[in-house]
Amino acid sequence: MSRIIIPRRTFLKGMLHGAQVALALPLLESMTPARAEATAPRRCGLWFWGNGIRRAHWIPKTTGMDWDAPEELAPLASVRRYVNVITGLEIKTATHPHHSGMTGILTGARYEQVGTTRDTIVTTFAQKSLDQVAADVLCTRTPFRSLEVGICQFRGTDEGTTFQHLSHNGPNNVNPSEYSPQNLFQRLFGAIPGPEKNLARRSILDGVGAQIQSLQNQVSQHDRRRLDQHLTSIREIERRLSQLAGQCKAPAMPGDFPDREGKEQIAEKNRAMSDLLAVALACDLTRSFSVMFSSAGSGVVVWQAGAVNGLHQTCHDEPSPQPIVHRAVVFTMQQLAYFLGRLRDTPEGDSNLLERCAILGTTELSEGNMHTNDEFPVLLLGRGGGKLKGGIHYRSPNKENTTNALLTVLRAAGLPLPTGFGYGSGRSDQSISELET
Repeated sequence: MSRIIIPRRTFLKGMLHGAQVALALPLLESMTPARAEATAPRRCGLWFWGNGIRRAHWIPKTTGMDWDAPEELAPLASVRRYVNVITGLEIKTATHPHHSGMTGILTGARYEQVGTTRDTIVTTFAQKSLDQVAADVLCTRTPFRSLEVGICQFRGTDEGTTFQHLSHNGPNNVNPSEYSPQNLFQRLFGAIPGPEKNLARRSILDGVGAQIQSLQNQVSQHDRRRLDQHLTSIREIERRLSQLAGQCKAPAMPGDFPDREGKEQIAEKNRAMSDLLAVALACDLTRSFSVMFSSAGSGVVVWQAGAVNGLHQTCHDEPSPQPIVHRAVVFTMQQLAYFLGRLRDTPEGDSNLLERCAILGTTELSEGNMHTNDEFPVLLLGRGGGKLKGGIHYRSPNKENTTNALLTVLRAAGLPLPTGFGYGSGRSDQSISELET
């Protein structure tokens, strides 16, 4: 069979119940030159959780490849070869813990104060967040400049966009996270004719069935297998959303997962959002993304950890050694492990999505009860298309700037940053060479 060439951003389009729908395709060999694997796209992402960690259960005692896995990092065991743990870094722009940590680790800059409230300050990001810096370079031709996903309902404070949003284009200019799996699905993969229609109960594949059959008859055997994997993944997402939709009544914030007996369905929503984001990345709908698992200073009630109060207040009130806070971090890392596993299990050519991602996993504090900005928790996730080593614990010997980690992630994602990254006291021209190939 002669090899056809398919444009990289091809969509299959059709009609479903009177509405126009579109289905993005995964990366096929028919879309690329013969040596496509050498130039497969790299992605850059953020995965953020609020209120820090417990150092005693987070910092490995050993460094290098054979680091021990403390209890809060143990959930990442299944994806360990894609996880680099970085300890000993410090925010160099610190003057107000939550605010400094949030903007320092996401922009390499100090926050911009815009007011005061009660006994504290109101701030915004003075600079672009890391995902938007990456989007400027990576996403000039993708259908979406970036994707922003939220998991836990926002239960924060009135201290400005620094607390409420993760992705920023600049001061008070935010990219709000999407908290509804069904809304995200509709945005990415199709449209529905009215609010009474439920996309999760209809298959978008039915609207493009003829085009799918025609395409399968034209492409190579390898591409047919890849296309079948992609369509099976779409069917599974639709099936799962349909099951969940049957349990929901009128959507309430965050949308498809109303509380049950007053308890937020965090793990279920994380799975649905992780599945959708993996397919979006496989379809090359974007190459820059952010996941705000919980916001800075989040008041989410992690009932799975035995909590009855919000996490931020628990960090303040629970006596040391804070077992509920500790269990909340373990639960959070379990959710991160699912997301990373979903990327790892999504094939792309002879590799997988996680292999080609460079992701910064972090929070805004070290320990929530102490409001510390030193010993900052940082994870470098994925292999950056071969630019990052994996499975290493790197410990800074001299309280390095956290911006060193940002520079490492951005360079691994393919950004040309020869002179460094960051602003003012947060600027650095030094990446973490021990993690680079």
